[in-house]
Amino acid sequence: MHTLYDVVTQIPTFLHITEAKVNDMNAMDEIPYEPNAYYIFDQGYFDLARLFTINLIGSNFIIRERSNLKYDVINGEALIESPVNIIYVQTIRLKGQKTKERYTALLWRVGYYSVEHRRTFTYITNNFEISAKEVALLYKNRWQVELFFKRIKQHLHITSFWGITETAVRIQIFSAITA
Repeated sequence: MHTLYDVVTQIPTFLHITEAKVNDMNAMDEIPYEPNAYYIFDQGYFDLARLFTINLIGSNFIIRERSNLKYDVINGEALIESPVNIIYVQTIRLKGQKTKERYTALLWRVGYYSVEHRRTFTYITNNFEISAKEVALLYKNRWQVELFFKRIKQHLHITSFWGITETAVRIQIFSAITA
């Protein structure tokens, strides 16, 4: 189940159910994107062409960087003494023939050190207007999706299905989640 989760209302606004073998990034094509909205993805959704589509719509995204991402730093600085654990903030341009064809605009790269996890997280976003601290905080709120799925696994008990067609099963799952 792929979901678009509103962290303010704590309610899923969109659900897309697929077979387990469907790659996460393929579900991105089904999301009803809205201009000026924020979409926070985990690394399973890292697809530069689809992220560029979100950028063209006028929406914002934040995603964790993949370790093999190739880029040139256009400008940026290291912030070792940051009180909010921001390690670096960089404007980058992707490089590599296929990579730069899939995402042609500049991106913002934010490094954040999590004291709680004792590790550094690197985020990529197309939004240059918010602060680096806000980028890290928005990504941290993505954890609400994980908690939502945990609640579903613990509390969603469907003992029998009233119908066995795909539509009947989907309706019952949507109804149970809504309830």
